[in-house]
Amino acid sequence: MKNQLFYWLMLNSIKNLSIRTKLKALAVFGCPSKVYEADMEELIDIGFTPANYESFHNEAVKDKCKRIIDRCHKNQIKILTLDDDEYPEMLKYIYDPPLVLYVRGSIPKLNTIAVVGSRKASGYGIETAVKLSSDLVLSGFVVVSGMARGIDTAAHCGALKENGFTMAILGCGVDIPYPPENHSLMERIVESGAVISEYPPGTSPAPYHFPSRNRIISGMSLGTLVVEAGMKSGSLITAKYALEQGREVFAVPGNINYYNSEGTNRLIKDGAKMVLNVNDVLEELSFGISPINRSVGNKSKPAAPKLGKEANMIIAALRIEDLYDEQISQKTAIPLKDLYEILLDLELKGIIKKNLAGKYMLLT
Repeated sequence: MKNQLFYWLMLNSIKNLSIRTKLKALAVFGCPSKVYEADMEELIDIGFTPANYESFHNEAVKDKCKRIIDRCHKNQIKILTLDDDEYPEMLKYIYDPPLVLYVRGSIPKLNTIAVVGSRKASGYGIETAVKLSSDLVLSGFVVVSGMARGIDTAAHCGALKENGFTMAILGCGVDIPYPPENHSLMERIVESGAVISEYPPGTSPAPYHFPSRNRIISGMSLGTLVVEAGMKSGSLITAKYALEQGREVFAVPGNINYYNSEGTNRLIKDGAKMVLNVNDVLEELSFGISPINRSVGNKSKPAAPKLGKEANMIIAALRIEDLYDEQISQKTAIPLKDLYEILLDLELKGIIKKNLAGKYMLLT
């Protein structure tokens, strides 16, 4: 059997051909090697040009794809295609999903939320991003951001502060730390999650890469939380993509006299969910547990059960689907000998139950 990965890279490398047309070719012919073997006339019928066909069969492009595979193998970089199990599930269903992703680390099979904002963040913005990201990972989410200066960096750091999972989506190769001062942060992210790009290793950052990568940040996520942004901030592009993809948009309000709050305040005015604390996110996404009651002096509402990180990971997994105990162990990396005690505790708290089929399910 031919190496399908090679043909995925070949198809992905065709310039001046939309992702939608490449997806159409895959739908028509079944797999990349069959697309490669198709006649020029057949491909032209579905949107290829003669130049696209020549590019697809170019010897220099073949050599480049072979070098990419070799480089990834030597540097322990995974190459995920649309039909790989580890490919982010939610990303598959956007209008223009990347055919290929390059990954350092491991992609957690948990609910994800994007936390983004201005590169020129204020102290308030940094503090807020760290706090919200910390609370989100404690609530069972994976925090996704772009590893840029400012809010993105704060979001990753907030997740790591609580030993949570986080993923960085880059506008360059996954072997290039950008910005350079985030090299150590990049390595920490690889250890606790993943660094991901649609660009091959060795690709330098370029201004036109970043709007494209923003669709991946929002496309991987249940929602996008904008912490601080001016009217021309790239994070508003991420929010726009989220709306187009049918995902939730959240925004933190700011000082009406501060330019870095103009974008977030405008999002709220236009209908984004205003976020004052993590409960506002959990309520909107119906996360499967009662919101965390962090209000001071409010005794009218009972506090939700205090849950540990592992319990929240289990809840996050069960929000996606009902699972057997072995499946929960596999998805959360919690050993079975430790898992049963946590499952029993969650059952006693009335958060989960085992159904007649033997699967655990959330009680919402």
